[in-house]
Amino acid sequence: MKGRTLLSHAGRNPAKTCGTVNMPVYRASTVIAPSLAEYEGRQDKGLDEMCYGAMGTTTYYALAEAMTRLEHGAGSVITSSGLSACTMAILPFVSAGDHMLVTDSVYGPTRRFCETVLKRFGVETTYYAPGIGADIEKLFRPETRLVFTEAPGSLTFEMEDIPAVAEAARRYGCLTVMDNTWASPLFFRALEKGVDISVQAATKYIGGHSDLVLGVITARTRELYVRLKECMIALGETTSPDDCYLALRGLRSLAVRMRAQQESALTIASWLEKRPEVSRVLYPPLASDPGHALWQRDFTGAGALFGVELKSESAQAVADMVDHYRYFAIGASWGGFESLVTVNRPERSVRPWQGRGTLLRYSIGLEDTEDLISDLEEGFERLGKA
Repeated sequence: MKGRTLLSHAGRNPAKTCGTVNMPVYRASTVIAPSLAEYEGRQDKGLDEMCYGAMGTTTYYALAEAMTRLEHGAGSVITSSGLSACTMAILPFVSAGDHMLVTDSVYGPTRRFCETVLKRFGVETTYYAPGIGADIEKLFRPETRLVFTEAPGSLTFEMEDIPAVAEAARRYGCLTVMDNTWASPLFFRALEKGVDISVQAATKYIGGHSDLVLGVITARTRELYVRLKECMIALGETTSPDDCYLALRGLRSLAVRMRAQQESALTIASWLEKRPEVSRVLYPPLASDPGHALWQRDFTGAGALFGVELKSESAQAVADMVDHYRYFAIGASWGGFESLVTVNRPERSVRPWQGRGTLLRYSIGLEDTEDLISDLEEGFERLGKA
């Protein structure tokens, strides 16, 4: 089944839901059984079957099934946020005294989790340069258990050679976890590229409408899935069936939205790199981007999120430009139907970020491309006058 067809059909079964095209919202805490034997049987099968609302309702399992099929994995767990998906993808696989490797361009809150919670629990983190590739093997120790990757990076959009990193990790008996939210499994098949656990912030492209906070973790093997689900149950991590429903609804249009947004993003990014006010545009689909060859080799498409480094270092001039945009709202997150902009300040451990000007991050929505370019052009006029 092709990706677009799968998105239309996975996670729904009208024959079992009275003919409804969409999976209904099943809200439940208590789930009753007709006999003690069946009740105890459900408890034994609690990883995959509805037995108590906190462990997942029918709507939850429908989304988990759809994501598992989309990722070509062995099982998925749904979490309460993208960050909880990142942290819960790590927790079941590390213990006190263990060591893990994390890309230096990782999502900021994931870095903070490593530096606070994991550090307090005796897990050591070493950050590696995103471009390290197979040379990551030089950083492995006997106590290294896991490598956490992200491609491209959240703020600086550096590419990683994910297959090379995953292969090195496998040789050393380590797991590879990847935050694959930017491309989604539609544009990058993480598990097929050697990754063991794929993480999605369903808040972004899967939800697609900026009204949802949710995460998904998909495991390559059944054994990894069981450990993830058992950790979720032990921690009381649960998700709203209403949010699972919204994510399922977002999945149905994921392919057409991401294709349209990618097209607009590439047009706008190409226009921006020709502007005199811009030092560089950080977007792997551009031929000028240092990570373009890796992106072209491994990815079938791109997220509509990229960075722009301005030549100006004047905070007031940048504020005059950004504050008066008509269509680019100032706000965190991305992947919705609306365009967004934020100012970024990358955190680095291996070496300081080398950018000199102001780094902006743009998320391109579903507006008309000409309107967005006109808005950006007027912003540059304000920047020049400040």
